Formats: sequence, structure tokens, C-alpha cells
Amino acid sequence: MANDFKRFQVNNVTTSTGASGDALYTAVGVSNGAAKESIIIGITLANTSASGVTADVFLDGKDGTDTYIVKGASIPAGSSLEVMAGNKIVVQGDASNDDVVRVSCGTSNALDATISVLEDV
Repeated sequence: MANDFKRFQVNNVTTSTGASGDALYTAVGVSNGAAKESIIIGITLANTSASGVTADVFLDGKDGTDTYIVKGASIPAGSSLEVMAGNKIVVQGDASNDDVVRVSCGTSNALDATISVLEDV
């Protein structure tokens, strides 16, 4: 299969946290149950408010292992945060259990999130 570069976003992120946070990206699985991997290339969080906010990025793992990628990161008013900073994270989906990248903000409707992914690797 060909590799596909894709971008996904969530505007006006909510205050729900952890596994209840807004789904920014769900790893794509194959209908026959075969696992497929994707590589997260970058995550950018943009503060759209006039005040500083805190944000979390959380990996809701398909195997039940849940991990914060960043927790309580401070983002000044009108600024953005590049979460990945040169790192890459592999996520996996198998059509029944998929990794989900979730995002939340300490202040509702004050944050936009964007993720860039290379799928089908």
C-alpha cells in the first residue's frame, strides 16, 4: 500500500481529559483485522484566547495502555506549542482496537489542535 501524508484538526478543544478528551486522530485499521501502523509527524497546539492556557495530549492505547504525551503544558495567549519537537510516535490500528490521540485544554474553546500523520507504513 502507498504511504499517505494526512492532516487532522480539532478546533475549540474541550476540557474533557484523558480517555474522554477530544479525539484528534484515530489510527486506521484494516477490515480483516490486520494491524496497520501510522507515524505521527507533528502535533501543534494553538492558544486562540487572550489568556494563557494549559493543554494535555494523551495516547489512548488500543491495548489498554494509556499514556500522556504532554500533560499540563502551558501555552501563552496567542502562542502555539509544537509538541513533537523532532520526535516521532508510531500508532496502530486493527479495525477493532485502534490507538487514539486525544487532546484537552484547561479552558474550553481556547485551543485548536493539528496533527500531521504518515499512514500505511
